Amino acid sequence: MPYVLILIGCIGLLFSSISLNINEIQQLDLSSVEWMSLHRSGMMNGLAITLSYLGGLPPMIVVVIIGSLYFLRLKQYANIFMLTIGLLGATTIGWIVKYAINRPRPDDVYQMVQTYGASFPSAHSIYAALLSCSIVFIFRKHRRAKLICLVCGFWFLSMGISRVYLGAHFPTDVLAGWSIGFIWAAIIWLMLSSNTLSKNKLFLNKNLNEVE
Repeated sequence: MPYVLILIGCIGLLFSSISLNINEIQQLDLSSVEWMSLHRSGMMNGLAITLSYLGGLPPMIVVVIIGSLYFLRLKQYANIFMLTIGLLGATTIGWIVKYAINRPRPDDVYQMVQTYGASFPSAHSIYAALLSCSIVFIFRKHRRAKLICLVCGFWFLSMGISRVYLGAHFPTDVLAGWSIGFIWAAIIWLMLSSNTLSKNKLFLNKNLNEVE
């Protein structure tokens, strides 16, 4: 599964990066934002804005802190590492890429929420994909693993779509964000599953702790 995520992430990141220099895809990006702006509704506006607040960095930090405290009580330190290093690394990578690419956001006339930084990639999409993948990895042997996967998939898809709906990002920004989140989550998982960490006795168990 981690290798599949890395492959999907690399393809998505490659496509979204190349598309920055293809006028036809850029026009499709803009058309998507324009089309969504013309099909807004009161209920959808409220839902999208709520997702925008919930998916930002401060709420993600709170989620990671709560999760870390829970796993600390269970002495599952690898899970704490995955959540904390995952979010820290993803945030750093995302903002470095934003600074390097410096893609302008959609015009202000389309934006329904306050935005920060450049458009590419979508930080909200990175956080959503990273958190979703991390939860799936941690709870992969839980008795309700399929339901957890379904909820996580719905979460990161909804977050990405909402960013385009709100006029905060183009679709390729969201695709790049998802891709970075997938790749980074998979890398962290592979690090924790390797023999290196167990030999160094960083964690109590050889592999990533599982929550039943």
